[in-house]
Amino acid sequence: MTNLHLKPGWKISTLDEVATEISNRTDNPSKSGFERFVGLEHFDSCELKIRRWGSTSDLISAMKLFSKGDTLFARRNAYLRRASKVEFDGVCSGDAIVLREKRKYLVEGFLPLLMNTDAFWEYALANAAGSMSKRVNVKSLMKYQFPLPPKDEQRRIADILWAADEAFENWRTVYCDLDSAKRTIVADMFRNGLRNERKKSSLLGQVPESWDIVRLDEAAEFLDGRRIPLKDADRAKRKGPYPYYGASGIIDHVDDFIFDESIILLSEDGFNLVHRNSPIAFRVDGKCWVNNHAHVLKPQSRIDIDLLVEYLESLSLEPYITGTYQRKLNKSACEAIPVPIPNHAEQELMTRTLESFAEALLHARSHTDRLRELRTNLSKSLLGAGNVH
Repeated sequence: MTNLHLKPGWKISTLDEVATEISNRTDNPSKSGFERFVGLEHFDSCELKIRRWGSTSDLISAMKLFSKGDTLFARRNAYLRRASKVEFDGVCSGDAIVLREKRKYLVEGFLPLLMNTDAFWEYALANAAGSMSKRVNVKSLMKYQFPLPPKDEQRRIADILWAADEAFENWRTVYCDLDSAKRTIVADMFRNGLRNERKKSSLLGQVPESWDIVRLDEAAEFLDGRRIPLKDADRAKRKGPYPYYGASGIIDHVDDFIFDESIILLSEDGFNLVHRNSPIAFRVDGKCWVNNHAHVLKPQSRIDIDLLVEYLESLSLEPYITGTYQRKLNKSACEAIPVPIPNHAEQELMTRTLESFAEALLHARSHTDRLRELRTNLSKSLLGAGNVH
């Protein structure tokens, strides 16, 4: 850290001076007495808290132990910026580093704030090692230097930033509740329709008599053959304006495109197929590049593209997914997914119902985005002002 200018009362410290690495383990997590498991898939990028977890019931490998108040750092793929506080006891993946604040130097909850600054992530990225999946080791991590405010200043900063985080979380809860309600209604619409109509038996159970039930490859054309994956190193040389999509959304931007039309991307692999932490099906319009981790679908004219997206989002794909650790929705299984095709009039009614949800979700998303930006700006102002490079 060069050309450093400190605020009055601030001092230079290192991570090992203010926190302790906790390396306690359990060889049998399912019988450890802890119910909650935090894997790397449960981290959310740039979030101050762990808000999701799994169960220890099916774990067979040794895991690390953590306690309420600890901070978990995902040492793999530091560019994802995953360092979050836990508010419960449990076990975690060996790819997480468990850190505990030293009360002599830090007020409660200050460590995850320090570890979610631009300066920290720049350091973590610079000190990640490995060829395939780069990791930050504990020894390097604990050498991180930063400006540390006195404890009364820490408390003031923590109160502001955690209050901003709470406001953000409240609006995100509103968004999630709306999204959950929408999924419930979508599932009901695709099961029962919106009109009173005689039912018939189908692969999806009892559905309106006027509906057709077809395979997904009859409702949409698969364009998987046009996908082209690009390695990280290749993308680094080909930065540009066009979004590069993976299994769960945009992961980069490149200098060319291979699709220029309205398509649906459906996750092909990854834990998100089961855990559903982000969309598995989403509409893309215009110029883009897609790698081999998402199926590319072009809906037929018989079904509205947005309805098909919502239908795929409402499904549990477990019956179609293969693999235990590497979960995969292969093309042949994907093609066989049954799809209901309501008549045109009913599709219009269903679309209008979804539009009302879209407006409410957009409003809630706007609030969460603004609060996320506010939290980020406050962090830069309060913690970034301690040093000037």
